[in-house]
Amino acid sequence: MKVAVECKSPLMQKSLELFLNNHLSSLKYCDIVIRDEKCLDDERCFYVSSNKGSDLVKPFSKSQLILALEKRYKSINKDISQIEHIPDDSTPLGFEILEKRIESLTMEYQESILKAVKVFYDEK
Repeated sequence: MKVAVECKSPLMQKSLELFLNNHLSSLKYCDIVIRDEKCLDDERCFYVSSNKGSDLVKPFSKSQLILALEKRYKSINKDISQIEHIPDDSTPLGFEILEKRIESLTMEYQESILKAVKVFYDEK
């Protein structure tokens, strides 16, 4: 679980960073963004406040924070995995899926090699 912290309150920002030292990540690569202001447009947003409607109500302990974040992380990943695993009638089953995946990886690898060779010869 990768977490980014974006708080208006410097005290809240520093406290969360200390609590989540092992889980910190940049905003670009994080799974969850902790904020002290309500945000409606981002499903990764985790709202911490004194208000009852927040994801985690202040005051809280480190263990409460970690548990609440893990619960949110699991719910986000569950939603994603359900979307990815919706079978449709056009999806080939069994070995055909593996064949198509290997074929696409082989094509990507071939394209990468060809680009590297072209760059090598263009530099000379």
